[in-house]
Amino acid sequence: MTQQRRLIVLRHAKADWPDVPDELRPLAERGRADAAAAGRWLAAHALVPDRVLCSTAVRTRQTWELAEPALGGTPELVLEPRAYRAGADELLGLVRELPPMVRTVLLVGHRPEVQELVLELAGERESEPLRRVREKFSTAGIAVLEVPGEWSQLGPGSAELTEFAVPRG
Repeated sequence: MTQQRRLIVLRHAKADWPDVPDELRPLAERGRADAAAAGRWLAAHALVPDRVLCSTAVRTRQTWELAEPALGGTPELVLEPRAYRAGADELLGLVRELPPMVRTVLLVGHRPEVQELVLELAGERESEPLRRVREKFSTAGIAVLEVPGEWSQLGPGSAELTEFAVPRG
């Protein structure tokens, strides 16, 4: 029998809008506080990933760097260039590539793609978390999905969205 897996999807925290290319936009002051709050929320819910797939954009990397200290673990960080400007299907492809020994993965990315990915994976099972994700996937929002099978078999409607939170610092 295959063990349960967990996909945690974290949208980057609030970014600033300086006159720089999109990929180089840093977190705003509020975003820095919210990213740390996201880490505290993950730790409080015992959601420490084995691996982190993080977009290479500055704001996603900073979100992870500020969230990580609260976790107390040392997940493997993979800075994934394909996660920047990836569509939901491309993000799904990245998750499907995960090796079987990874049980919990944290994907740090961008909206609307992370929102579309969560909605696609959760399917039509109505729940309060799903209603909230449909409504708005805010900055520093965290979606937790339970994955019943192998990563390689993950597809539309095959995961269960169990939690959605928007921690604030």
